[in-house]
Amino acid sequence: MSAHAHAASVDYAALDDNALVELVRGGQREAFRHIMQRCNQRLFRIARSVIGEDSEAEDVLQESYMRAYSKLDMFRGDSTLLTWLTSIVLNEARGRLRKRHTMVDLEQVDAAPDDTHQVIRFPSRFGSEDPAVSAARAQVRHLLEDAIDTLPDAFRTVYMMREVEECTVEETAVALEIKPETVKTRLYRARRLLRSSLQGSLAASMSEAFPFMGERCARVTDAVMARLENQVVD
Repeated sequence: MSAHAHAASVDYAALDDNALVELVRGGQREAFRHIMQRCNQRLFRIARSVIGEDSEAEDVLQESYMRAYSKLDMFRGDSTLLTWLTSIVLNEARGRLRKRHTMVDLEQVDAAPDDTHQVIRFPSRFGSEDPAVSAARAQVRHLLEDAIDTLPDAFRTVYMMREVEECTVEETAVALEIKPETVKTRLYRARRLLRSSLQGSLAASMSEAFPFMGERCARVTDAVMARLENQVVD
């Protein structure tokens, strides 16, 4: 029986991670595809949390998998495979940040005045997304809209004018016939209320954030498998 035929007869889904690792070590690269499919969701989210951008997070994932494949003999099972892969992804992502020289001082962010914070920061460009990403983004938007609707009237109007319509403080003050200082105070309080309101509802849907399924999962998995195939040919 050829290696390909043998691989086709293996029920990879029934095997645990350590068994898959042993198959890869024994020359069955197809087992590595199943390792990636199991770990993609978690590792993508981790990479993205460090990098802050979808496409580079995918690159981080690819490079991390290539590194992991070449170092698979070093995996001793002292920790779970996912934990071991997570450390590789974090090292790769942090290394890229150091190269970009864009490390953010979290203490400075935490020390910034509250009224400079936006409730949710959306990227300015989304590019092409698979349906899961679009659905998740729409869900967050609806949660934000519902939370805005629950604000006290005076706060909601200021918030809509300043944050949604992007009116200046002066324009808002004139339109509402209140002092500029009152505009700033109401916006600050509206943001605080929104953050409090959204904390619970967003936490409830957090498990669906930054999905790594469908096209995106297949794209990274297939790319890594192709690179491994080329290594063997070379």
